[in-house]
Amino acid sequence: MTPPVSELIELLSLERLEDNLFRGQSRDIGTRFVFGGQVLGQALSAAQATIDPATGSRAAHSLHAYFLRAGDIEHPIVYDVDRTRDGGTFSVRRVTAIQHGKVIFFCAASFQQQEDGAEHQLTMPEVPKPEDIQPAPALAPDVLAALPTKVQRWLSRQGPFEFRHVYPRDELNPPKRPPYQQVWFRLSEPVGDAPELHRALLAYASDFHLLGTATFPHGISYYQPDVQMASLDHALWFHRDFRADDWLLYSIDSPSAQGSRGLARGQIFDRAGRLVASTAQEGLIRVVPPQAAG
Repeated sequence: MTPPVSELIELLSLERLEDNLFRGQSRDIGTRFVFGGQVLGQALSAAQATIDPATGSRAAHSLHAYFLRAGDIEHPIVYDVDRTRDGGTFSVRRVTAIQHGKVIFFCAASFQQQEDGAEHQLTMPEVPKPEDIQPAPALAPDVLAALPTKVQRWLSRQGPFEFRHVYPRDELNPPKRPPYQQVWFRLSEPVGDAPELHRALLAYASDFHLLGTATFPHGISYYQPDVQMASLDHALWFHRDFRADDWLLYSIDSPSAQGSRGLARGQIFDRAGRLVASTAQEGLIRVVPPQAAG
């Protein structure tokens, strides 16, 4: 595997300290603090590791999380898993993420043994295929050099996921536009078949582009120095099996922004049009005076 993909797989492969205690490392990908998707993916990995095979094949179907404090990129994160319940067909785990002796994040994850039942889903939006969309061009060297160091690292890095925007937006000079977008994404190379790994990878990727959709009507961007943005909570539901290393369409809209908070919702479809996951997130969105931004 290439370094970006192998590093992500390693990032999601936690060190087990005790039966219910795990330690994960952090990666600096150009964000000011630990990327929220990293904590989501690691917390789900920790919860999945405590599901006893003796209870049957139980897969994660939902995750509800709160971000309490910003994570420190320079230090590991400890994940404490509470085995809240193991019922006849469902299991529930509560995961607390701790750093520097303080809780920075917690979530509840629910697992279900596979069952048959009624099925329906909304139709995937009609959009161009990912092969028909050109990758985003690299920024000109002089434009990149004029940006803050963290933003340079974010924009110039070769990440583990490839993204193709159906309606690209200039994040450095953002126009005002309606609060919705569609983004094709996939892991940049094939990985193993373990469904637990692909769910953790999707949890990681689900934090990209979600909250940013709430900024579209206001012509602002995370890259602007006077804009403060942070995830407050995150919900993720898994509906059907999928592969994170094949193209998935992230269809996102933002129904509301108010009180320095924005809400965004997402639906994730595979190439065949199957709805494989849904997301929702509320986050902080502030435009602050230049003195406060500094």
